[in-house]
Amino acid sequence: MIALPAQVTVREVGLRDGLQSIATVLPTADKCQWVRDAHAAGMREIEVGSFVPPTLVPQLADTEAVLASAKRLPGLFASVLVPNLRGAERGLDCGADLLLLPLSASRAHSLANLRRTPDEVLAELSRIRAARDSAGSKTLLECGIGTAFGCTLQGEVTAVEVLRLLQAALDAGADRVSLADTVGFADPAAVTRLFEAALRIAGNRFWCGHFHDTRGLALANVHAALQLGVQRFDASLAGIGGCPQAPGASGNVATEDLVYMLESMGCKTGIDPAALLVLRGRVTRWLGGEATYGALWRAGLPRTFRRVLAGSGP
Repeated sequence: MIALPAQVTVREVGLRDGLQSIATVLPTADKCQWVRDAHAAGMREIEVGSFVPPTLVPQLADTEAVLASAKRLPGLFASVLVPNLRGAERGLDCGADLLLLPLSASRAHSLANLRRTPDEVLAELSRIRAARDSAGSKTLLECGIGTAFGCTLQGEVTAVEVLRLLQAALDAGADRVSLADTVGFADPAAVTRLFEAALRIAGNRFWCGHFHDTRGLALANVHAALQLGVQRFDASLAGIGGCPQAPGASGNVATEDLVYMLESMGCKTGIDPAALLVLRGRVTRWLGGEATYGALWRAGLPRTFRRVLAGSGP
C-alpha cells in the first residue's frame, strides 16, 4: 500500500480563479470577510486575486485592498496571479507572498488568454525574475503550466511540450512550478504519467496540482498525485469559476470536498471542513444565482467523521 503524505496544503483560489469567470462582482468587504473566515477555518494559503487590468476583469479590480486585508492575518501566505511584468510590479509593491504567472502549454490558449505565445511568456518570466531580484524582494515566483492535459481551443497538448515548458520556466527563474488541468481533460492514469515526469525534472521546486472538475475526476486526479507524494493542491470554495478563455470548463475541485477527502484519509490539512461548509453557505448567498458545485454540502459530514480523524476506527 502506498503511503500518502501526512500533511497536505490546500490553497484556496476561489477569490481569483472562481470569481474571474462569473458575472457577479463581489463587494470588497465580502471578499475580505471570505478571507478572514477561511483563515479562521484553518486555511493558511489563499490566492486573493489578480493584478490584471480592471477593464478586462472587473471582478478582481480590488485585489490590492483584499491583499492588504489578508496581510493582516497571522500566518497567512497570500498569493496573486500576475499576467505580465506590470502586474508583477504591482504585486511586489503590495507585498504579495507569491506571484503566480500562468503559462499555457497550449499555444492557442496562450494567445487567447495572455496575447502571447508560450515562449513569449517565458521571456516575460525572466523579466519578472529580474525585477523581483533587483527589488530585493523575498516574494516567491511560481509558474503554473496550464492546459497541461489538453485544451478546448487547440485539442491535444503533448507531454513533451508541457515538460519542455516546465524546464524552461525553471531555467527562466521560477522558484516553483505547478501543473494545471485547466479544462478538466485529465484522468488519474494521465496524472500519474505526467506528474512523475514533472517531479523528476522539478524535484522539490514542484509546487502544486491544480485540477478542474469539469468531468467529475478532480478528486480522483488529486489522489493520483498524492500517491506520488505531491503535498499541495489548489481548490475553489463551492467549486466556482473556470477560465474565461476555456469554454465549458467548470471550477476547481470544491475546497470543502477536497479537505473532507484528505482529512478522512489521514492527510492533515489543519482546516475544519465543518467551518468550510458554513462559509460555503455564506458565499453562495452572496453569489445569488451563480452556478456552484461540489457534493459534501448536499449530504453533510458523516456522523463517523470525527472518529475517523481521531484514528479510533469505524
